[in-house]
Amino acid sequence: MAGGDFGAQKEWLWRSAEPKASYDAIVVGGGGHGLTTAYYLAKYHGITNLAVVEKGWLAGGNMARNTTIIRSNYLWDESAAIYEFSLKQWEQWPDELDYDFLFKQCGVLNLAHTLQDVRDSQRRINANTLNGVDAEWLDPQDVADFCPIVNVSDDVRYPVLGGTLQPRGGIAKHDHVAWALARALDSMGVDLIENCEVTDFIKDGNRVTGVVTSRGRINAGVVGLASAGHSSVLAAKAGFRLPVQSHPLQALVSELYEPVHPTVVMSNHVHVYVSQAHKGELVMGAGVDSYNGYGQRGSFHVIEHQMAAALELFPIFSSARLLRTWGGIVDVSPDASPIIGSTPVENLYVNCGWGTGGFKATPGAGFTLAHTMATGEAHDLNKPFGLERFVTGALIDEHGAAAVAH
Repeated sequence: MAGGDFGAQKEWLWRSAEPKASYDAIVVGGGGHGLTTAYYLAKYHGITNLAVVEKGWLAGGNMARNTTIIRSNYLWDESAAIYEFSLKQWEQWPDELDYDFLFKQCGVLNLAHTLQDVRDSQRRINANTLNGVDAEWLDPQDVADFCPIVNVSDDVRYPVLGGTLQPRGGIAKHDHVAWALARALDSMGVDLIENCEVTDFIKDGNRVTGVVTSRGRINAGVVGLASAGHSSVLAAKAGFRLPVQSHPLQALVSELYEPVHPTVVMSNHVHVYVSQAHKGELVMGAGVDSYNGYGQRGSFHVIEHQMAAALELFPIFSSARLLRTWGGIVDVSPDASPIIGSTPVENLYVNCGWGTGGFKATPGAGFTLAHTMATGEAHDLNKPFGLERFVTGALIDEHGAAAVAH
């Protein structure tokens, strides 16, 4: 995603700055969460002597490798709160950032294939409704009416018994989101420093006072980590261990086609999710690969299973041609929910553990990490997502609870 389009637009959107000797705050990671954290630090907390440091190019990591799905229909109260906050921000961001990043509320449809799927789905609809999140139940004919290319016949391995629909869900063009945020940050005087890898932390006792990078030492009053699948690596450099594991997450796109797929369809039972991008590619994703790793690729059997499931649900795709496959690296926490808050090291804060939920939570992740960095206290939205929950046992277990692992 960082090819010709990216290079052509980059020059008039933002400048890649040279690092200064000292900043009031540093955000490590120039993806969606890092850029959003910096945006809210500058906008709401007045911190503009601020740098975003990125080891590669801005938005060249998971931000360029996600499948752009946005939704908030999670089961647990804590999850619903932060994802619904995020969705409301998505709805106002195009005007606020003065940038059309092609946010399209085409709906997100989660299919049910078994009686237990139906029960779980209807339970989630009730929970969503109580939390003010839009959700409705579709029977098989409703599914066919809403998305005619879904195979709702009885003569399939996993018949469609219905599905949940969040009409406000949808997709956005991820690289344009990053450009919009980068342009806003540049206009506020925030330094965006590319090709600047953090290799160590500068500490005074147990307090972080800066970072060592591939471009020299940089002092900072406070540091926030928003580094996707490499959070545990940075935490180890700072002297503590995070309860997360890094896994490859695969996806693929087809060649460009005329519009044929009107919404986002997910199926946790056969584990595939499909949408159609603005340019016309069919975008398909699966769950995380079971093994740990940092490679931006994945195992073939996951893609094979994913394609078999997609072809059963969407027979029309049998004539589609593959354009490319890729993998991102995601942090997965023990309860499949994020970690946002303080760390055992003073003045060092972390945002990680989102698993496959990171892109849709971009506004909420940045808003809460910015608040916590600026005030030293967690916001109500991220109080439940602190590291201490793994000691107290107050987990927010979203494993399978949201009807799909994303």
